[in-house]
Amino acid sequence: MLLTTTFLNAVIDIAHQAGEKIMSVYSQQATDINIMQKEDGSPLTKADLLAHQTIIDGLKLLTPDIPVLSEESSEIEYAQRHQWPQLWMVDPLDGTKEFIHRTDEFTVNIALIINYRPMLGVVFAPALGVTYFAMDGHGAYKKFADKSQRISARFPITLPYQVVASRRHGGEALEKFLQQLPDHVLVNAGSALKICLVAEGVADFYPRLGPTSEWDTAAGHAIINNANGLIYDSQMHPLCYNARKSLLNGSFVVSHKDAPQFVLF
Repeated sequence: MLLTTTFLNAVIDIAHQAGEKIMSVYSQQATDINIMQKEDGSPLTKADLLAHQTIIDGLKLLTPDIPVLSEESSEIEYAQRHQWPQLWMVDPLDGTKEFIHRTDEFTVNIALIINYRPMLGVVFAPALGVTYFAMDGHGAYKKFADKSQRISARFPITLPYQVVASRRHGGEALEKFLQQLPDHVLVNAGSALKICLVAEGVADFYPRLGPTSEWDTAAGHAIINNANGLIYDSQMHPLCYNARKSLLNGSFVVSHKDAPQFVLF
């Protein structure tokens, strides 16, 4: 597949359309957003479902021959999906709890996976009006108020290290990780925005010491890869996508590619 800026812009448009659907629900009173529960106990809202359908419809028009794996799709057996050399990996509303708690820190995530690697990624934060996007070989960008600028992870890193972590996950493992660091400042944020904050040089490290799903990280991974950064797991290997039966990631750290690497617990 030939990845062009026209193609990337089409994906950005789809993410923005999904964001409009999300904001149509977000503008309602908190008591009217129709919170449901999935089988695993995680929350689901009307906004998740509207964004999912908008993205599915848009991607099928754009690339009818490329399958879509979305958080809100019905489960697809590994025997089927492991035969896909390329696929879209989508989280229609990353940070549903942030959406419910009205922090504005939720995103639409769309990534194109080719041979287990994220080659294109869009992360759109509709309540903040910010879009991060990247395509392999074309760099990573942040768009705000119709102005786009190229972004890059920060290096060299100076003290105090700026560490971003999940507002709703952490605990003892995060404390052990932080004990390895010299002087540092810890900031909390939600959704895939944490990866993007490292990609734009606002934060130096994002440790995630607990499970996430592949659709949580795929789009942000494409962005950090094109912003001179990386994501590594407990074996110091990059994350890969649709390569295993499980769609869960293990613990990982996001940083500049030349930043110090630390042990994961």
